[in-house]
Amino acid sequence: MAREGGAWANGALAAYGTLAGGEMVELGRLANENPPKLRAFDRHGHRLDEVEFHPAYHRLMELGVGAGVSGMAWREEHQPGAHVARAAMMFLHHQADAGTSCPLTMTYACVPTLRQAPALADDWLDRVASPVYDPRHVPGAMKAGITVGMGMTEKQGGSDVRANTTTATPAAEGAYTLVGHKWFLSAPMCDAFLVLAQAPGGLTCFWLPRLLPDGTRNGLRLQRLKDKLGDRSNASSEVEFHDALAWPVGEDGRGIATILQMVALTRQDCLLGSAALMRQALVQATHHARHRHAFGKALLDQPLMRNVLADLALESEAATALALRVARAIDASPRDAGEAAFARLATAIGKYWVCKRAPAFVNEAQECLGGAGYVEESPLPRLYRQAPLNSIWEGSGNIQCLDVLRALQREPACREALLAELEDARHADARVNAHVAALRRDLDVGDVLEAEARRFTERLALALQAATLFRAGNDALAEAFVAARIGEARGACYGALPGGIPVAALLDRVLPH
Repeated sequence: MAREGGAWANGALAAYGTLAGGEMVELGRLANENPPKLRAFDRHGHRLDEVEFHPAYHRLMELGVGAGVSGMAWREEHQPGAHVARAAMMFLHHQADAGTSCPLTMTYACVPTLRQAPALADDWLDRVASPVYDPRHVPGAMKAGITVGMGMTEKQGGSDVRANTTTATPAAEGAYTLVGHKWFLSAPMCDAFLVLAQAPGGLTCFWLPRLLPDGTRNGLRLQRLKDKLGDRSNASSEVEFHDALAWPVGEDGRGIATILQMVALTRQDCLLGSAALMRQALVQATHHARHRHAFGKALLDQPLMRNVLADLALESEAATALALRVARAIDASPRDAGEAAFARLATAIGKYWVCKRAPAFVNEAQECLGGAGYVEESPLPRLYRQAPLNSIWEGSGNIQCLDVLRALQREPACREALLAELEDARHADARVNAHVAALRRDLDVGDVLEAEARRFTERLALALQAATLFRAGNDALAEAFVAARIGEARGACYGALPGGIPVAALLDRVLPH
């Protein structure tokens, strides 16, 4: 936090950490064991289109909104490091419950997009950034705080949102009526949604409130809630729009560019969320290994188990360091063009790599507990079901890697920002020098094949993680990462650290005394 500019929030983070590791652990269990239910109709057959949640869900939302997971960055916007502090809040919250992170993330991320409609922003932004959570089914104008969702994906298009068929027809007083469907409408209990629809001028972004100002239900019909692998505490839905009233945001026909300002921040939270899942899985594994005895001594004292745990600790630290470095770049973007260019590229790189590393990481942590890590009394099955989501949500791995190539090919500032960042690590280790030199050669040629985009993005991610760790000032830690992830002795599985790695020092950074 000190390195990335958010140390001024450490008191608030310590207080929220107490909640996240205490009350919220049990709340997360209850919210996931009692998932939301769709109440489409009342007993007389009238439409309700409401989602019913367990009280634990509402308490988690109340704590998250109150702590600033959704609004702190905007309430403290004048304070450098506000997005870093808010990222750390999300990192803590996600370890207790990942499902509620979805509406919290979207509420946070909607602000840059909503600001492209000044009249709407004047009306709604104070409530978006508010520390008040209000779950009542009343119009947003009647609340002191609101939550915001989004709807982009349609079943015939998936990530190809240009194939969307939902139509938007001009109506009275600048409004439009929307007709169509969304295959995923995230968090359908939110007060308003940013959605994409085909207007006369092309694909456009719209602000669609769930309830109209007079209290009537908008033309938003929930078809069903998704039965998902994980993310059970959160509701995801399929929805149809029946002349739903909505208001345009941004330029007509520029819907993708408009909503991508929101997506840039939700992708950051995919990166943060995967780093948080890693951290919580590591906590569970190291705690168990400290107290479990087998073959005459604690698991923590068994050499091969120590290798596994130290490797997980190294991965977790590198993921967390990169996530908060990206948060600093996002925070500085309005003031620094170089940081804005770095954030544009590093968000996609980090989102791809850290999210891909998380499922195998959580599985390795489960293995440290053996069968105890596979039964539902342990939190690890929930973490394991959750782990794949962030690599899918907000653009799958292929989308991220193609975005990396596009940014490098079309935006010279991104390339320069990347190379400037890598210079921090270039002279610290010969292996890093060789790795960065090879990347530079590929960038100079400028012809990375699309089919090789994943491999290239992986190499970029490892270089960025190494640079971030060297900049942190712990050379032993950074050199261990290079040996384990970049050097010739690197292993394909966790727990294959080469000789010479400071295992004891890595574990000391994880285990509280």
